Amino acid sequence: MKENARQKKILELLSSGPAQTQVEIVNYLHKEGFSVTQATVSRDLQKLKLNKVSEKGKKSVYKIDESRRNIGFTDDIKKMPEQMRRLLRVLTEGYSHADVAQNILVIKTASGMAMAVAAALDSLHFEEIVGSIAGDDTIFCVAKTGEEAVLLQKRIQEIIKTALT
Repeated sequence: MKENARQKKILELLSSGPAQTQVEIVNYLHKEGFSVTQATVSRDLQKLKLNKVSEKGKKSVYKIDESRRNIGFTDDIKKMPEQMRRLLRVLTEGYSHADVAQNILVIKTASGMAMAVAAALDSLHFEEIVGSIAGDDTIFCVAKTGEEAVLLQKRIQEIIKTALT
């Protein structure tokens, strides 16, 4: 459990911006209450499939590749406990489409499914969701920023796509 929490913190750090060194990541984790070594961070970065990348005119940095942002979550769907897979089934069966309106993700569902889909989203603990409200066929998911609302939309769509395959 500690490993997952630590890796989530690493992804949280890199979601807010790149890190130039593993020591920078270690220092961040120490501030967040994790007692880790550089070797542990190195292993975590390997498991998360995060490598240093070159940016134009800058030093190499660790950052999340947008095209692979959800890889850690979606790769493990088949390995999840049955309860988690049930939540994903509710999400995939009830979800129709979503639109972003500033920092709000408006999710449309099958009639009568909004509360169940919202409960599934809450149980999946998306860090982008500050709160949500569900009606009969519509959910308002509030994110901190418009960028997080767009990221949330992409994550949900990727999870549904992966769950359906």
